[in-house]
Amino acid sequence: MASKAYVIFTEEIHDPEGMKAYGKAAAAAMGGAKVLAVDAKPQVLEGNWHGHQTVVLEFETVEAAQAWYDSDAYRSARVLRQAAADTNAAILSGF
Repeated sequence: MASKAYVIFTEEIHDPEGMKAYGKAAAAAMGGAKVLAVDAKPQVLEGNWHGHQTVVLEFETVEAAQAWYDSDAYRSARVLRQAAADTNAAILSGF
């Protein structure tokens, strides 16, 4: 059985209206993603945390997460996010 995968975004938002447009476009492109968390004030335990908002998504596999990220539907949403925020993003493989 394949492991779940998680996509984590930390977003330093500089255009809130642009992020609203991204949110609408991204919601339409979610595919098999499950939104696990969206938090504007995560409790940082160590180090420096990037951004104003952290988002965690769950996918069935790493391949599904990568396919979503590379999809035409999400690619057009991604451009909106990249214009509205400086973002760190990563795919993590679960157990």
